[in-house]
Amino acid sequence: MKHLLVCTGLLAVAATLCAQAPAPKAPPLSPAATEAANFNGKAVSIVYSSPRVKGREGKLFTKDGQIGKDPTYPVWRAGANDATKLLVAGDIKIGDLAVPKGSYTLYVDVSDPDNWVLIVNKQTGQWGTKYDKTQDLGRVKMAMSAPPALIENLKYTLVDNGGGAGTLTLAWENKIATVSISGQ
Repeated sequence: MKHLLVCTGLLAVAATLCAQAPAPKAPPLSPAATEAANFNGKAVSIVYSSPRVKGREGKLFTKDGQIGKDPTYPVWRAGANDATKLLVAGDIKIGDLAVPKGSYTLYVDVSDPDNWVLIVNKQTGQWGTKYDKTQDLGRVKMAMSAPPALIENLKYTLVDNGGGAGTLTLAWENKIATVSISGQ
């Protein structure tokens, strides 16, 4: 009888502990991501949230598409959630734009879905749906191409091609946008 009571008590405690365990969290819809590289010894990183296409193929970059719902359209936060951050540990160039050491926000002008323009903005710390054009450091045209297949997750890539020069690439859905980057 004593053993039965002890076993029953242990079962009750175990059931209570299991019932109090939190349910597993669903993965975030747009998980945080970071891309980093060095160009001529200067660290560059991009901190962003990576949205998914989620069945919206062909319905993202148009005025009536998902990005067209942002209050800043045709300027897009180039990611999801918080505005995309560019952190530069030394003076660099993106395309022909001189970018001094510091923290910036990246936006992309998608008014022409086939000809994107990267915007480096001096305002930082804002949610991605706030954009102040007067804070632009500058704008740079991006080379556009189409991927061989749908890119489900938004992805930034920084590639050092050697000699302090490389590329910054933003790829999502049916678009790949690239611009040169170099340590000065």
